[in-house]
Amino acid sequence: MIPITYSAEVSAARENGTAIVALESTIITHGMPYPQNVEVARLVEGDIRAAGAVPATIAVMNGTLHIGLDDDELTTLAQTKGVAKLSRADIAACIATGGTGATTVAATMIAAKLAGIAVFATGGIGGVHKGAEDSFDISADLMELAQTDVTVVAAGAKAILDVAKTLEVLETQGVPVIAYCQDDFPAFWSRGSKLKAPLRMDDPAQIARAHEMRGLMGLPGGQLIANPIPVDAEIPAAELAPIIATAQADADKAGIVGKGVTPYLLQRIFELTNGRSLEANIALVRNNARLAAKIALEIGTKP
Repeated sequence: MIPITYSAEVSAARENGTAIVALESTIITHGMPYPQNVEVARLVEGDIRAAGAVPATIAVMNGTLHIGLDDDELTTLAQTKGVAKLSRADIAACIATGGTGATTVAATMIAAKLAGIAVFATGGIGGVHKGAEDSFDISADLMELAQTDVTVVAAGAKAILDVAKTLEVLETQGVPVIAYCQDDFPAFWSRGSKLKAPLRMDDPAQIARAHEMRGLMGLPGGQLIANPIPVDAEIPAAELAPIIATAQADADKAGIVGKGVTPYLLQRIFELTNGRSLEANIALVRNNARLAAKIALEIGTKP
């Protein structure tokens, strides 16, 4: 039996049919320092509640899969050192060995599916890393989107990635990529990537119907909803490009590989932008949480 527990708030939502939105936990453990990490987590959860849904932050703590964290658990996780960063490959091992780990996009999708949660809000998905033709560094997030039927709301793929190749892999895997209220695929900290999104929808109800239609048709996998960062919070792509290039060169020089690449690059970009990248990250995560709540509220309602 899977050792799984639900917070009191999530348990009540499951009983009374209230919409639930899943949230990852690596943004807490690997995204920013304490106490800012727990403060931001509370803000994001509050945005979902304000929209009429219930947040379910997901993590593995002492070998138990938590679907929703109460405030004490959230604070504990935010202060815990050496937390594993879990994806499909290692979430089961972490649970089996009694470990503690924070969930990435892929692991959060798996847990959300187990809990019957249809919608998940994150910052940006992982994807094809630059130089993947040599390193083969491609995030498990893309394969998870192809096989686990959860709708994921993100501000596109992280801008440190090869966004064009990421879109190609998503197309090959049959993942619907739906830009919200614009034609461009957003580029995380920037609203546009100069790449056209395959699909566009302007209404959360349409997105919810598309999610449900995939289920009715027996199509595997989820949807990626690409929600652009708010205008007043974005960092223009032209300004970011040389900063990302510098951060990537520094990572290569330092020999950073595998799971260490993304956190290293995000930290280096934070330094090079004097903290603006983190402020933008917080704004886009909150924006995604609000949209995810709207979609979750529409799922299961009659068109």
